[in-house]
Amino acid sequence: MDPFIHLENVSMIYGNNGTSAAALDGVSLSIDAGEYVVITGESGAGKSTLLTILGGLQVPSSGAVSMRGVDLSMLSADGLADFRRETIGFIFQAYHLLPYLSARENVMVPMSPLRMSGRAKADRADALLSSVGLPGKEDRLPSELSGGECQRVAIARALVHDPPVLLADEPTGNLDSTTGEQILDLFSGLHKSGKTVLMVTHNRANLFRASRAIRLRDGRVAEDDPFLAPYQAL
Repeated sequence: MDPFIHLENVSMIYGNNGTSAAALDGVSLSIDAGEYVVITGESGAGKSTLLTILGGLQVPSSGAVSMRGVDLSMLSADGLADFRRETIGFIFQAYHLLPYLSARENVMVPMSPLRMSGRAKADRADALLSSVGLPGKEDRLPSELSGGECQRVAIARALVHDPPVLLADEPTGNLDSTTGEQILDLFSGLHKSGKTVLMVTHNRANLFRASRAIRLRDGRVAEDDPFLAPYQAL
């Protein structure tokens, strides 16, 4: 059986004024459906670049990326957008909520192409907000919510299309430790429900929640250990 996600010799080279630097340098790895993978490494190791390439937001300079048996390089721009919408949910450190929209309206944004009534979209948004612990706060603006609540709205928005894959880039980076643990509890629950989770984090304390830990160094895979994560809890 083919791996759920596969990268083969992926490199990402950035160039400017005759100089170049490799954000990723020949990365190869496979991820099975249902894994919870934490990606760590120092700043500049290539973590966020790896996540954006996995999500089809960037095209690597060389190498191949496939997900669910689909070679992402073979998709047109529209096809890639459709694939991302159906397959991948993104959660970012900075939330990326629209400040002039309510929590409900922010969750409804990805539903705009769907052939659903406004009422049906609002009902789905409310159900998702309730599922992440925000019942009764649907009408609040981001400025009226705490950082943890804003991240919950962002997670609800990422779940609109019920994607099998969640990509999270430092989702607790702007949160205090207690709130961060609550957000990590949400990810653990989503993983247990069957989602494949890939999370970039600077905090190695997050490793014990994952089933696998990948550490990048200078754009390369320095460690790939499926046994490291469980022992962090000891």
